[in-house]
Amino acid sequence: MRAELTLPPELVKEIAKEVADILKPLLSNNGKYEGEDTLLTTKEAGRLLKVSKGQIYQWVNNSQHSCGDFPYYKAGKLLRFSKKALLQWLEKR
Repeated sequence: MRAELTLPPELVKEIAKEVADILKPLLSNNGKYEGEDTLLTTKEAGRLLKVSKGQIYQWVNNSQHSCGDFPYYKAGKLLRFSKKALLQWLEKR
């Protein structure tokens, strides 16, 4: 048996207004907001930095062993890279 939740109409309107306030900036700027970052795959990171995927893996490996400061995120077996962090890292080199 599934329970149903009934909300007062004024609460529904308030929730809708809050959601609209959050979405307005996103929708008015082509879905982007100031400071937005993009997560890249290994292939995309290589394209951005104009290096091979193998070089990306080498930099990640070095960082894992405290021999570098290459920015990456790891979720299970997946590697992801912040576009902003990669560009900042590149500027430091």
